[in-house]
Amino acid sequence: MVAIPSLDYVRQRLTGDPARFSAWMRENWHESRKLRVLTYFIGIALVLLVLAWASLARNLPEADSLLEYETPLPTVVRGIDGEIVHSYARERRVQLQYVDFPQQMVEAFLSAEDKTFFSHGGVDLTGTLNAVIDYITKYGSGERAVGGSTITQQVAKNLLLGDEYSVTRKLKEMILAQRIEQVLTKQEILELYLNEIPLGRRSFGVQAASRAYFDKDVGELDLHETAFLAILPKAPERYGRARYEDLAITRRNFVLDQMVANDFVSSAEAEQAKRQPLGLVQQRTERSADAGYFLEEVRRQLIERFGETAEDTGESGTTGNSVYAGGLWVRTSLDVELQDAARDALRAQLLRYHGNRGYRGPIATLNPENGELHAQLRSSNLSINYRDWQVGVVTTGGSSPEVGMTDGEDYSLSGAPASIKVGDVVAVERSGEGYRLRIVPEVSGAFLAASPRTGRVLAMQGGFDSRLGSFNRATQALRQPGSTIKPFVYAAALDQGMTPASMVPDQTFCVWQGAQLGEKCFRNFGGGGGGEHTMRWGLEQSRNLMTVHIADDTGMENVTETISRVGIGDYDPYYSFALGAGDTTVAKMVNAYAALANWGRQYEGSVIDYVQDRRGKVIYRSDRRDCTGCNMAEWDGQPMPRFEPGGRQVLDPRTAFQVVHMLQGVVTRGTAVRLRSLGLPLFGKTGTTNGPTNAWFVGGTPDIIAGMYVGFDQPRNLGGWVQGGNTAAPIMKDFIEATSDRWTSDGFIAPPGIRMVKIDRRTGKRVFEGTPDDDPRAAVIWEAFKPDTEPSRSTRSDQLAAERSEILELIRRARQAVSGDRTEGRDDQPSDFVEDQGGIY
Repeated sequence: MVAIPSLDYVRQRLTGDPARFSAWMRENWHESRKLRVLTYFIGIALVLLVLAWASLARNLPEADSLLEYETPLPTVVRGIDGEIVHSYARERRVQLQYVDFPQQMVEAFLSAEDKTFFSHGGVDLTGTLNAVIDYITKYGSGERAVGGSTITQQVAKNLLLGDEYSVTRKLKEMILAQRIEQVLTKQEILELYLNEIPLGRRSFGVQAASRAYFDKDVGELDLHETAFLAILPKAPERYGRARYEDLAITRRNFVLDQMVANDFVSSAEAEQAKRQPLGLVQQRTERSADAGYFLEEVRRQLIERFGETAEDTGESGTTGNSVYAGGLWVRTSLDVELQDAARDALRAQLLRYHGNRGYRGPIATLNPENGELHAQLRSSNLSINYRDWQVGVVTTGGSSPEVGMTDGEDYSLSGAPASIKVGDVVAVERSGEGYRLRIVPEVSGAFLAASPRTGRVLAMQGGFDSRLGSFNRATQALRQPGSTIKPFVYAAALDQGMTPASMVPDQTFCVWQGAQLGEKCFRNFGGGGGGEHTMRWGLEQSRNLMTVHIADDTGMENVTETISRVGIGDYDPYYSFALGAGDTTVAKMVNAYAALANWGRQYEGSVIDYVQDRRGKVIYRSDRRDCTGCNMAEWDGQPMPRFEPGGRQVLDPRTAFQVVHMLQGVVTRGTAVRLRSLGLPLFGKTGTTNGPTNAWFVGGTPDIIAGMYVGFDQPRNLGGWVQGGNTAAPIMKDFIEATSDRWTSDGFIAPPGIRMVKIDRRTGKRVFEGTPDDDPRAAVIWEAFKPDTEPSRSTRSDQLAAERSEILELIRRARQAVSGDRTEGRDDQPSDFVEDQGGIY
């Protein structure tokens, strides 16, 4: 009787000495009936396997598809200077070409995964038989058998089949591997493999893993680091963890031994590498500019245009250029220096306003019934980037409160009020062995800066910190702009024939609204009024009554049409809209003021300059102007080709300049006088809405326009002392002072058709004596007029009457101040420079 060999014996003979096994079979074939039965059984099984093979092969993916396969790549975002500022990625991926992989990297992976790669045809029969026998021996045990897959088979699994654990998948994998070998070269297969293999820490491919584990590029890795990456395909989520360090070192050293056995490195080199620690760096977040609101707006626009995933098309109508798979290169207008200054300036004012008001409630609230609070905090994605502040969740209330952090530990919490509750998410700062409560201001606001010559948004801050919430108050919050709307009321009046020197009554204005609503009367902020003043003075001092009179003389239909034309909003022709009662956004206000600074030509606001696909082809650009002849092969002797003017003309250039010239007076001696000390040719306008609920400032220079507001998300009274000049304008001042090297003293240039004429500032009459100077109280100033609209020459009696009116006005204001009327003075300004900001009444 001939004994049937064991599976271990068969494995040893088949894989170790096939010839000896064949001789043994010939000797025992006729003597053992069991051997013959077993052989026939195996033969039938092989026939069935071939039939199954043929059946499986019919509906497999086409290997040819790999010829056009594109690695899913993240979108890389660059700032205005071309530097990388962010990437939109759910996985770490970097695509390299085969020539970019160091030879030692290739050798390490061959030694670890497939040493016969360059000699087999896609399937290694010896390795496959080992895998089959291992599968049989472990069947039913719950253990996973060794894969036995070649690198080509792994490419088939990762790119075409998926990671299902079954015999069927393995057979499909083997069929596809042979087909892939017929379509791709060995180098192309390795390139796909080394770019696509999952290696843990959300990394796919060796370059991404090299950055994730060692913060190096593949060309900078040492031998022991290269060998470590080669062990990861077996168990990527295990070997990269600290508690499995010993297992990782053992496996790494095995790969080094295999590299010696394959003559890839010397024994001495391997021994030296074995003595090295793993040297893994801690997992870190992707480097990114602190511009969350700006970058989220870019992401939103990209998804809308190109789609989010590889299957999406977006407005472009084509696939392959999605945000999270298309490998886009996006050039934005983000100016990191201006962005940092905008963030800091807005935060500083929000903190100043909050002052000592104390704890006003949690950032967010977690429900203990929904699971462990530490885990909920980790998954909430809430964080903060201000000083050393962190976000924690209250786990114990009462007299000895504790705060839980994302590390899973609880710490004592000091400075917490009795009202704090379990589940409250709060800002904290390290204090000894515990943490101390810090207050994120309840009041919020927004800031946006843009270039008036292009419409490019340079900085955008939509709240205290985008990590606390994605709501962008610069683009999404609809707020009443208050008196910042007035320059466009005055622009409409200038278009209808008025001039900056036109005299306007500062007197009560009432309108009959019908039997149900009765009579509506307007008043100035803080009351007061009387007499007639120049249009310039009314804008500088933000007089509500003068503005309503101007709107009435101009026609509210003309006013709202002008407001609509510059993109602020579409409003009904009611007088309250002339004082800023309609809702709009900071982005729209900045774009409207940009038109004023740019001779009435307005560009659409943009955060994206252009987008390139993974091959560098430009597939979108915000500037779509054509330049015929710009790319001609050689000069044709004609004048140099020029771009056509961009944007659209929304205001008469002369009107725009006249408004800007008056708004410079707002900074020189009006409601934004605190900005005068900056010594720049600034123009701008403050705004305070009824309540007051919003405090605004919008303005800038010929190069940069900025807009900002402060207010609660659910509008409520900010306090009677709040005005645009003392709450919003300081943000602009901090912003400019932090970026002083970016601002020039170049003033606004008048367009053709503007005549600069000397006038008396108080009467608006033309004068021929005296020279305007830099004194903000000078009686004689330069004023901008359209042709044939200049005022007549003033007389001595006119000047005396104007001085008398001014003295009487000062007396009235003094009496109002004694009576408790709200006006704001500055220690560094003359007594007649008061904040009389136009609100909504």
